[in-house]
Amino acid sequence: MTKFLGTGVALITPFKSDFSVDEEALSKIVNFVIDGGVEYLVVLGTTAESATLSKEEKEIVKDTIRIANNGRVPMVLGIGGNNTAAVVNEIKNTDLSAYDAVLSVSPYYNKPSQEGIYQHFKAVANASDKPIIVYNVPGRTSSNIAPETVIRLANDFDNIIGVKEAAGDIVQAMRLLKDKPEDFLVISGDDMITLPMVLAGGAGVISVIGQGIPGDFSNMVRAGLKGDVETANNLHYKVMESIDLIFEEGNPGGIKAIFEYLNLSEATVRLPLVQASSELKEKINTFMSNI
Repeated sequence: MTKFLGTGVALITPFKSDFSVDEEALSKIVNFVIDGGVEYLVVLGTTAESATLSKEEKEIVKDTIRIANNGRVPMVLGIGGNNTAAVVNEIKNTDLSAYDAVLSVSPYYNKPSQEGIYQHFKAVANASDKPIIVYNVPGRTSSNIAPETVIRLANDFDNIIGVKEAAGDIVQAMRLLKDKPEDFLVISGDDMITLPMVLAGGAGVISVIGQGIPGDFSNMVRAGLKGDVETANNLHYKVMESIDLIFEEGNPGGIKAIFEYLNLSEATVRLPLVQASSELKEKINTFMSNI
């Protein structure tokens, strides 16, 4: 699955000031990140505020990204939830022909046991003709997928090809990298520890900041994959402050403030999220003008 080596970006959904989907801005962002050198796009992930999008709006987002991409880079579609039957039904009834894989988040709120998580992804894998990337983000789901469960899934299902590991725990990441099957992808879901994970054998990242600073961030990941530690470290330290800034008041308010600075989209988010504060925007603008 070499198409998923490097930097994937979890695209935002830009909104106009009236909270409608800004299709023109979304097309511009797709072109911006591809021109910046990212390897693939993640559509309708958490950063896309997909929880606030209607079914019709999700189709608009998918169509807009597909047309703007025009087959230039691989695409991954986010399909997940805490109702296993509903996730299975959505996978079976979604046209996945434009996508190279499905990113599926671990069930949230329910707090299933490790066996429950395994059985959930077993059902997802059996329902999908496309490769599955498991998404572990315990800060949002309130339950961690243990490395043993990930490895069990990797060994039992050929179409579970990787994990987006966003626990922010480098020790857990190292355990995954040590025990994973040879061709299984351990993808960072945490921008700040992407480089250490890559240097330890990770496949890259599904990033938030990578869409705001695609050139430097994707070059950092490529340098890390090549073992060019000096170049990778220099780029990491160059962009490091921006990672703290975009998550200071929550995601995707921070990354949308970067796009506002770049004049690619407005910083509008939908409730229950609110825009980045004027103080945070000022710090982001200062960083971006300096970089």
